[in-house]
Order: sequence, then C-alpha cells, then structure tokens
Amino acid sequence: MIIEMGLGLSVGVVLALTGAGGGILTVPLLIFVVGLDLPQAAPIGLMAVGLAAWVGAMVGLRDGIVRYKAAALMACSGVLLAPAGVWVAGRVAHDMLALLFALVMFWVAFRAFRRPPTDDSAPKAVPCRLKPQTGRFHWTYRCAAIVAASGTLTGFLSGLLGVGGGFVLVPALSRFSDLPMRSITATSLAVISLVSVSGVSSSALAGNIDWEVAIPFSVGAVAGMLMGLLISARLPGPLLQKGFGLIAIIAATALVIQSLAQ
Repeated sequence: MIIEMGLGLSVGVVLALTGAGGGILTVPLLIFVVGLDLPQAAPIGLMAVGLAAWVGAMVGLRDGIVRYKAAALMACSGVLLAPAGVWVAGRVAHDMLALLFALVMFWVAFRAFRRPPTDDSAPKAVPCRLKPQTGRFHWTYRCAAIVAASGTLTGFLSGLLGVGGGFVLVPALSRFSDLPMRSITATSLAVISLVSVSGVSSSALAGNIDWEVAIPFSVGAVAGMLMGLLISARLPGPLLQKGFGLIAIIAATALVIQSLAQ
C-alpha cells in the first residue's frame, strides 16, 4: 500500500507541474513497479488521474480560469467514446497496446522538447477567441467543431490506454485558442475529470479494477496534485517540460523493450 501511495503521489505532482500531460506516466509506473499488465494498469491509472484532475479543476473554478462551456462540450464528446476505448482495449493483444502506448509517449516527449515558451500576451489568429469584454469564448461553428473533436479523441484514448488526455487537450487549446496557459491547464483538468468518470465506470462494471492497488494509488495522486499546485509557481515551466519529456522517453523505451522481449 505504501508503494502504491508513493507512486500515486509522484504522479499527482507531475500532473500538476506539467500541465496535465503527466498522467501518461501512471501506466508505466504500475507496470514496472507494481507488476500489473497494461489492461490492469489502464483503469487504475485513469481513476487516479481523474480524481487528481478533479482537485485541480476545483481550484481552477475557484480562481475563475476554467472555460466551463468548452470543458463541458469536450467532456460530453469524450464520454461518448470512452466506453468504446475500453471495449477496443479488451480485444487488442497486450503487446500491441503496449507498443501503441509507447508511441504515444514518444510523441508527448517530442512535444515537450520542442514546445517554445508561451507568450500569453502575443496576439494569435485562432478560431476560438476570447471576448475582451467578458473573457469568454466567441463561439463559432469552427470553434465548436474543433473543441468537440478534441474531446472525442481524448475520450477514446482515455478508455483505450487509461490516460487522462491532457497531452491532446493542452496542445489543442494552445494551438486553436488564445487562452492563457493557466486557463488551458485548468480547463484541461476539468475535461479529464469529467471524461474519466465514464471510462472508470465502464471498467468497474466489467470488474477490471484491482481496488487494493487503485485506492492507495488514487489517494496518493490527489495528495500529489495538491502538493504540485503549491510548488508549480516556483519552478520554471520550460525546465519542467524537458524533464517530463526525458522521463517519458525512458518509460516508452522500457515499454518497447518489454513488449518485444515477450
């Protein structure tokens, strides 16, 4: 129990510090340290990330930086596809899922290393723009379609791989909106918290969650999120992103080696 709680604590801290993408480390930790296989680790990782994201989302709502209409649209789109991801995961060979997960991690690491520093003051020609008077989105068909598509992909990957989907949401909101990064992170956490409910519920009803591992791991993730939120403002963002990218590369490489060795 202590090991699982400690691992969850580290996941929660990384999740808070790296803009929601840190949740992708949950499954490799559960596989290599706890000894679970990917179908067992995925729903536990999603549960822990979802609960930690709820904490971050509540803090964001308190601070008024969550774009709740966009989060609701993405979450509704994602909830529809999360059970489909769970269904597909149960019918794909474990080695193939592990290789797919590793490819996703390599992509996340690539983005972490190439992401330039964000300048929230620079004007951007994007489809989803904030109204200066209200600070809320000016909704257009194109903006709604992009937001919904991002949520759909997030939901499917959440069910398939047990990841929160921040590695999809954060880049999408950064590219297609003029939201400041703190608002992007908080909105992403709100979506993850909502989408995870569907995936975790599907896995729980199917009896695929090991509660003896899931509960302490999730408690640790929530505590880590609170800790990470307290220290995130004191650490340089670019350095955190590169450190996270390095960890993702190591974990992805280990997954590939394990899959090919079996």
